[in-house]
Amino acid sequence: MTTQTPGIHHVTGIVGDAQASVDFYAGTLGLRLLRTTVNYEDLLQYHLYFGTGAGRPGSVLTVFPDPEGVPGRPGKPGYESVSLAVPSGSSEYWRDRLTDRGVDVDRIRPEERFGDRGLRVSDPAGTAVELLETDDSGDPWTDGPVPESAAIRGLYGATATPTDPYGAASVLETLGFEYEAEMNDRVRYRAPGERATAVDLLDRDAPYLREGPGTLHHVAVRAPDREALLGWHDLFRDREYEVSRVKDRHFFHSLYVRGPGGLLVELATEEPTPDGPRGPGFADPDADGHATDRYLPGRFAEDRDLIEGQLPPIEPPADEG
Repeated sequence: MTTQTPGIHHVTGIVGDAQASVDFYAGTLGLRLLRTTVNYEDLLQYHLYFGTGAGRPGSVLTVFPDPEGVPGRPGKPGYESVSLAVPSGSSEYWRDRLTDRGVDVDRIRPEERFGDRGLRVSDPAGTAVELLETDDSGDPWTDGPVPESAAIRGLYGATATPTDPYGAASVLETLGFEYEAEMNDRVRYRAPGERATAVDLLDRDAPYLREGPGTLHHVAVRAPDREALLGWHDLFRDREYEVSRVKDRHFFHSLYVRGPGGLLVELATEEPTPDGPRGPGFADPDADGHATDRYLPGRFAEDRDLIEGQLPPIEPPADEG
């Protein structure tokens, strides 16, 4: 049995240097480094989780650092940008904070984006990140360097450049997103939940995606539990979409689907796995602040010495002011 998704679970990108990403996302943007773990498909590559408060689904941005990777190129079929929610009226604070730290800032004007107001920047790898104003109270992390009045509330959404916008729209509609509006070459779909609900599809010319640092890997949407994933797996297979088996990601279960339009979408459970960590979100309950210690599921314990010997240490963000 399938159930409509209430919205986005997390967004994952590929970056370059791990420490530079920590300094940007946790230092400059004031997100919390929730978990320092590894890519379960490549144990010698970090997987870093950033988010707000407890790191509940809908507030989390994760990255795969690949310092030796060839720089990526955003394009079709892929994701053009990720949007983070900030409080209404906070754009001037963010403009000053970002420019003071040498980050180039572009304005997003309401008349050009469905009334959205905010800013657009790039992370150190070149990934496009937007800060969009919202009335969502969210779950800000109040122990970070950004005052609560301006702190990021979680995810707002993502923008995609599919090869076939109509095919991508059909996948979104199957998942539970509904058409909301369109403006120029941008079409917005909205999930029925209360947070992290917007996905925009761009119908424009773009080069083909070259995956690598500076690109977004996938968007994950929320599903209640593993049983729901099994239902989605059968439905996607019946429609002859490219779909993975259900995978144990320790913090959650997930599956990946690539349907018409070519976008990679993950479905991830809000219910944690039985052997997963304590807590209502992805935050390390044993960390007072940033979780810089490498966390490994028990099934990888025998590889810890190998991993420790290959991965450089990660320090708290350099910019905490």
